[in-house]
Amino acid sequence: MTASLVVELLALGLAAGFLAGLLGIGGGMLLVPFLTFILGQRGVPPGLAVKMAIATSMATIMFTSLSSVRAHHRRGAVRWELVRGLAPGILLGGLLAGAGLFALLKGAWLALVFAAFVSFSGWQMLRNKRPAPSRQMPGTAGQLGAGAGIGLLSGLVGAGGGFVSVPFMVWCNVPVHFAVATSAALGFPIAVANTLGYVIGGWGLAPALPGAMGYLYLPALGVIALASVTMAPLGARAAHAMNVAQLKKAFASLLFLLAGYMLWKGLAEL
Repeated sequence: MTASLVVELLALGLAAGFLAGLLGIGGGMLLVPFLTFILGQRGVPPGLAVKMAIATSMATIMFTSLSSVRAHHRRGAVRWELVRGLAPGILLGGLLAGAGLFALLKGAWLALVFAAFVSFSGWQMLRNKRPAPSRQMPGTAGQLGAGAGIGLLSGLVGAGGGFVSVPFMVWCNVPVHFAVATSAALGFPIAVANTLGYVIGGWGLAPALPGAMGYLYLPALGVIALASVTMAPLGARAAHAMNVAQLKKAFASLLFLLAGYMLWKGLAEL
């Protein structure tokens, strides 16, 4: 890799790691467009560049989430019973996305529906409407289904799942700081399941670049993971220093940016 490429990837990793700690997300929506551009500049065909960017972004979350959740756990903010309830469904949905649907779907209409859903989630969080006091997290079957949906959506767009899991948990009356911390813990099973699926789905694919393995671009994975692990604890510290209203506004703002990105991607592919 050239020195300029290493600097670009380090900057991306630092930003993604901070967001992972701050908002319980994997940083995929930041990494994917930039990695797509970087890979395209190096001669990778556009369609393959997007898929490689998504897969590589997801693989970095395995490292970022561990660093982030460690910082949140020290503050006692991770709801481990929710992690245990949601993780089996996440593994199922992630494997389904990575090993099957990821290679088959064009994704234009999915991107548009996704943009609408995320916009609604951001609007709900921004207006700060309190959920019904009686509403709680669903039981075992409900958490299995919710986890499968989170894992499936995450695998198709290369994000850590926080864009779905945090609004869902807040809607179920989980305090936002606990929802962010728990989402960070969920990032690891999301990343493991989807990365395994990407490896299976791209097993017979010829390397597009030196260091590529199927859909994964290993040099970018190494540099970004190193940088993101460094910054994730700082993001977690910043999250706990913010009050609930500030954290909700920050998350809602990110959701609107995410919705705009997915809207643009969907319209471009129609």
